[in-house]
Amino acid sequence: MEDDAVKLDNYKLQINEEVVDINIFKDKDGFMHYTISVKNISKHTSIVLDKIKEEFVSEVSVGKISMPEEGEAEDIKEQLREELLILVKKYFPNATSKTSELLVNELIRQNVGLGDIEVLLKDPQLEEIVINRAEEPVWVYHKRFGWLKTNIIIPSEDKIRHYSTMIGRDVGKEITNLKPLMDAHLLSGDRVNATLKPISSSGNTITIRKFATKPWTITDFIRGKTIDYRTAALLWLAIQNELSVLITGGTGSGKTSMLNVASSFIPINQRVISIEDTRELVLPKDLHWVPMETRLPNPEGKGEVTMLDLVVNSLRMRPDRIIMGEVRRKEEAEVLFEAMHTGHSVYATLHANDVEETIQRLVNPPIDVPKALLPAISLILVVNRNRVTGRRRVWQLAEIMPDGEPRIIMQYNVLKDSFEVVNKPLQSYKTLSLYTGMDEAKIEEDIKEKIQLLKWLVENNVNDVHDIGGFFRRYYVHKWEKEGVYSKGGI
Repeated sequence: MEDDAVKLDNYKLQINEEVVDINIFKDKDGFMHYTISVKNISKHTSIVLDKIKEEFVSEVSVGKISMPEEGEAEDIKEQLREELLILVKKYFPNATSKTSELLVNELIRQNVGLGDIEVLLKDPQLEEIVINRAEEPVWVYHKRFGWLKTNIIIPSEDKIRHYSTMIGRDVGKEITNLKPLMDAHLLSGDRVNATLKPISSSGNTITIRKFATKPWTITDFIRGKTIDYRTAALLWLAIQNELSVLITGGTGSGKTSMLNVASSFIPINQRVISIEDTRELVLPKDLHWVPMETRLPNPEGKGEVTMLDLVVNSLRMRPDRIIMGEVRRKEEAEVLFEAMHTGHSVYATLHANDVEETIQRLVNPPIDVPKALLPAISLILVVNRNRVTGRRRVWQLAEIMPDGEPRIIMQYNVLKDSFEVVNKPLQSYKTLSLYTGMDEAKIEEDIKEKIQLLKWLVENNVNDVHDIGGFFRRYYVHKWEKEGVYSKGGI
């Protein structure tokens, strides 16, 4: 770090036996940096490790060491571990078994795995990892500081291509000059997009959107001011009583995270089917949940399972709730709206920046849903990320009226960083009254009770997705016992 730099943060990561020091700082020109350094491997040791690598490669070349040709990535690493351990002991004869293991892990990470990218994958503070081309620093998107330039540089375009090929091979995908675009995922669930030059004219690229090891919860969102108590309580009441909800927003705004948070409100006595292109949702273990995932065709063009295939199939699985990762096409939307009209509750995401844009996207190609069908969606929740400040906020909450027109209930005020009630709910309260028998006063009373329960979650810092699920399970069981639902055979 430069002498005149401003230190922003510093923390350590433990990766196997390695301790990695993370430094985040702002330089004199205002650029933000993210640097890594392995604390327990010195420069001298790194030089010796490079020599071990050279000897290993040369022995493979002359046939002294046979490289495994087939097998899973982890199996290959285990086979190489023994050979590398012999070379480590040759150059470090006095090293303890713990130190030897550390050095072998470093060799495997740098030469068989994804190198220093694996360090970035282990940092829970990162959301995105981006390789734009060789000989340019890798960029990361940090939860607190936004885009940061790292001190990691991929030395060649061939290395980037090798990483892409290796990622694709592990999940049955390929990237070639004839197929220069690839969507895949790491075995950890992280989403990967890769492109090859000259499609990306500056060089080969890899973009990794990290799978959240700890899913966001309603507690996190309220504490972080992403959503306010009243909006959260109304969303809870709507989902509890089977109103369908569409969550919209721009890229990176947190649509899937909000969908995951909202799913915790689903009662435990109902069967949930989720449909995604890449598995991102992590629902509470108390839910009766069946996750499903699409599949691209193999190199011969066979074996594809589309979103539409899964939506149609899900209707044959007796679902009570259907969660769809993203609506993109007319056929998918038609099946979802049919599901809504036949009594299923549907929760889905859509790319749109506000309520008006959401309606326009739904009623125009390529989705092209008749406006008369829109009232099947009870609520539209719009989420937004400010690209300057990095703030994620619920932007709007709206209900759909019988004529298909939206009615804004809540709007975010940018200047005040607060949520403002624009209109009193009409159609959604009418629907809730029909389903529950509650009048408006009872609905408001229920919302106030939910606000108090949400405050308890925040005050007691209950922010594990499964603990949250347990809280809502106890809430529903208590509610049903109080109302005599069990004794009436309702469950």
